[in-house]
Amino acid sequence: MTVMSQDRLAEAFRRWGYLHAELDPLGRLIPFPHPDLEESRDADANRWRSVYCGSIGAQFMHMPYPDRCRFIAERMEAEPQAPDRRRILRRIAEIELFERFLHGRYVGTKRYSLEGGATLVTALDAILDGGAEMGAELALIGMSHRGRLSIMTRVVGVQPALIFAGFGDIDPRSTLGGGDVKYHLGATGAYQAAGGRTVAIHLVSNPSHLETVDPVLMGRTRARQRRLEDSSGTRVLPIAVHGDAAFAGQGIVSETLNLAGLPGFSVAGTVHVIVNNLIGFTAEPVRLHSSRYASDAALRLPIPILHVNGEDPEAVARASRIAVEYRHAFASDVVIDLIGFRRYGHSEVEDPTTTQPLLYVRIAERPMLFESYGARAVEGPEAIVALRDSIVAGLEEELAIGRAMTAKPVLRRLPSYWDRYTGGPWRDDLDVETGVRADRLEAIAREITRHPEGFAMHPKVAKGLERRLAMVLGEAPIDWSTAEALAFGSLLLQGTPVRLAGQDSRRGTFNQRHAVWIDRETGREHIPLQQLAQSPAFFEILDTPLSEAASLGFEYGFSRDYPEALVCWEAQFGDFANGAQVIVDQFVVAAEDKWGLLSGLVLLLPHGFEGQGPEHSSARLERYLQLAAEDLGPVFPSPAPAGAGLVAKAPDHPHAQGDAPAPGGRLRPARADARAIPERSPGFRRRGRAPRARLLGPNRSRSASRAHEAGGQGRRDRRARADLPVSRQGARRGARRTVRSAGDRLGAGGAGQHGSALVRPASLAAARGRPARDNGPSIGEREPRHGLDEGACHRAAASDGSRVGPIRLRLLPLSSPSRSCT
Repeated sequence: MTVMSQDRLAEAFRRWGYLHAELDPLGRLIPFPHPDLEESRDADANRWRSVYCGSIGAQFMHMPYPDRCRFIAERMEAEPQAPDRRRILRRIAEIELFERFLHGRYVGTKRYSLEGGATLVTALDAILDGGAEMGAELALIGMSHRGRLSIMTRVVGVQPALIFAGFGDIDPRSTLGGGDVKYHLGATGAYQAAGGRTVAIHLVSNPSHLETVDPVLMGRTRARQRRLEDSSGTRVLPIAVHGDAAFAGQGIVSETLNLAGLPGFSVAGTVHVIVNNLIGFTAEPVRLHSSRYASDAALRLPIPILHVNGEDPEAVARASRIAVEYRHAFASDVVIDLIGFRRYGHSEVEDPTTTQPLLYVRIAERPMLFESYGARAVEGPEAIVALRDSIVAGLEEELAIGRAMTAKPVLRRLPSYWDRYTGGPWRDDLDVETGVRADRLEAIAREITRHPEGFAMHPKVAKGLERRLAMVLGEAPIDWSTAEALAFGSLLLQGTPVRLAGQDSRRGTFNQRHAVWIDRETGREHIPLQQLAQSPAFFEILDTPLSEAASLGFEYGFSRDYPEALVCWEAQFGDFANGAQVIVDQFVVAAEDKWGLLSGLVLLLPHGFEGQGPEHSSARLERYLQLAAEDLGPVFPSPAPAGAGLVAKAPDHPHAQGDAPAPGGRLRPARADARAIPERSPGFRRRGRAPRARLLGPNRSRSASRAHEAGGQGRRDRRARADLPVSRQGARRGARRTVRSAGDRLGAGGAGQHGSALVRPASLAAARGRPARDNGPSIGEREPRHGLDEGACHRAAASDGSRVGPIRLRLLPLSSPSRSCT
């Protein structure tokens, strides 16, 4: 047998030791042979084996960063700190006895038990304790349903009685047909760290679609960090809890991991914890992922993966402490692969012995972890019994309180910046006047077309900017991109933040936006709209990766914690939004009804007729029309560049109370004979009324069709029409309200080849008791041929509250002469 040198021996175990680590409590994950580990069996090899092949398997030598590899190695090879065994024991006992209590009191009820993975609480304790020491003030946790109820009570701090109330029979009128199952709900609370610090906790709401919460968590974290000016990520700590099958199998995980280091999306590292039961529903790992570990999906990033045996609580605490220290040191993601088992079936109503009979015989024989750990590490049998009795007695008291409740409890408290916003049906008295002074529009145009001194502009971009200024000066019809830029600029001058993210959004899908200029000689970037931002406003325009689900989920999350900002997500082409349909269905549309959570997110779905096939000729608005049923929001096309202002200034965007304007307002005709524009939203769901869809579409009369064609719009693709009814009732109502072409006053340049479907939560602003602010004559009153009306670029202040709701759709054009617009 060859004797390896010390350096080579250390390198071998650092690199490959995790393959021999004792990770699975049930022995399913057998050691993987590797010649470098088998070559030596002497005392030195055994010492290295005890470091790297025990209950922690550190997979880190694949990283190309020597300092980061050294960081992990130093902590793995150092003597472990003495753990607080009594605290670890009590925390595990609280989890297991809570789960067993539910199992006995609510037989046959789904709860997705954490038994077999109870050391998740040990991991979270170590992460939060370490984070608190390093300055964390807030931790956001995203997780799916398994173990969620236990984490609510033992980490977030929700009173167990509130959980028990969710299992009992309550007054059905308290839900009014909305709501969600208890293991999808979000919760807020406070965690008392071992060192005495308090960390605010927010458990993010999540649907059944498992990993879809991942990008939402990141977006919310980014927004919170921005609010706190936490560029280092020290004050806000994101923790993502995954299932093994979902982490390996769902593509949104990979999409989200890819955001980790991108400008505008980084959150200075997320701590990922995989609750790895080595089973997914009824399928075993050999049928779930082609790699040895579910965590191998994280190898797309150069980050460490710490595999740990879930029945060694002290090893779990140690690995989790290393993870949070690594995140703090390098502002990087890190993965903890917590390997345990699932004591019951996928849910408690299923019999797992039908698919894994031998496995579940072994699981049934295993004692509860707090009993086995307490016996070997902390206490005698009398102390264990006393601990059990005290915890169960407390749960009995909480159960009595929960059973006395008559309404479904609220488990979370929203941050104070949501105090000014409400949801629910729209009312006419919430409408406000809008407008922008003509001289201000001109000032905005001059600022966003002015070159910095010494900046080498691309001649094509420079020529386009000259045309843009000429449009505002009345020398040419205004196109979509100019109207959009003016709208954004007016918001920024008023202190309203604007964030727009999408594929190719900085330039624009149709080469129309050019929000970022590139110096031809130095590569330096200049973003003219940023020069207009008045505190507290900011302007961000970001190119996203070529994925939809994670990108949209991130922007939705950002909008959830920045309601006063205009947050937009733009698909490269409108039909690409179907790659993010789960986010649209489960978050954007349904969040208010399911969770009582509001958002003002805007979806921009551009498309056109330029020979790119049927996919890019339609935003598939019929799908969104269906989602808009039951008064969830109105749908209407606006085939004029003035609609660009509606994107930014629509009355349904949440905006701030008081004198500081933010997105919102209604679009008024620029002159008396202009075509009609809807002046208000027809509202949202009203309880007790028949379900219906609202459709605001082009007038179907022949005269309207002739006027539409006379305005230079040309033919429309019937498949892409926005006036497809969800119901006849909705179509009849929609036909009574018209949005007709403004092409007769815009000229040929006002009608675009390209359209953009706007989908947004139907959130509307309240203005009570205060007249609209006088902003002088609108641009339409100054010069009708500009094609911009008051509402296109400015919104007056709302004086009292705001409203947010499920979904709104619009069809809006980009500019390109002499082609038709859907």
